Amino acid sequence: MLYNILIIVPPLLVAVMLHEIAHGYVALRLGDDTAKRQGRLTLNPIKHIDPFMTVILPALLIFTKSPVVIGGAKPVPINPMAFKDPRRGMLWVAAAGPAINFVLAGLSFLGLLLWQFCIGSADSISMPVLVIGAWLEFGVVINIVLAIFNLIPIPPLDGGRIAVGILPISLARRLASVERYGIIIVILLLYLLSSIW
Repeated sequence: MLYNILIIVPPLLVAVMLHEIAHGYVALRLGDDTAKRQGRLTLNPIKHIDPFMTVILPALLIFTKSPVVIGGAKPVPINPMAFKDPRRGMLWVAAAGPAINFVLAGLSFLGLLLWQFCIGSADSISMPVLVIGAWLEFGVVINIVLAIFNLIPIPPLDGGRIAVGILPISLARRLASVERYGIIIVILLLYLLSSIW
């Protein structure tokens, strides 16, 4: 159990933290400095921890042996009115999260290839070296899963915000109105998928 936590937590924390920082950085480039002013463009993990989404919910789901475990970092505050084109700006801000997860998956994969090359046919491998390999392997998986999950076109997920940015206004408004129920819909979908598998 402790080994699993050691393997899962660091790459997961990096993945969700950089996902949120990417949102804030793109928002800053487009004219919204809200995340910067609130100190959210930092690699300090404490600034990105949401007591419920990062700690309580995942722990509760793990301890109850739920087939679905979800969680996340504290969302970065965004003010779309600071963008020249709020609709288009939110599209780019939303796309930044999954994009950075795909980049991190690629970097983790390259790191894993390098790790495998370096250990070669070593007779014995120390525990720290094994842990680094496990981090890289999990880094590939978790970043791909996070990117794909976040691209589900249901607000408040990034895919929903991207869809709102590209759909005609009438459809975009309808989709945006789903946001308050979005996370419930996503959880139900995940439970449905887990029961099928």
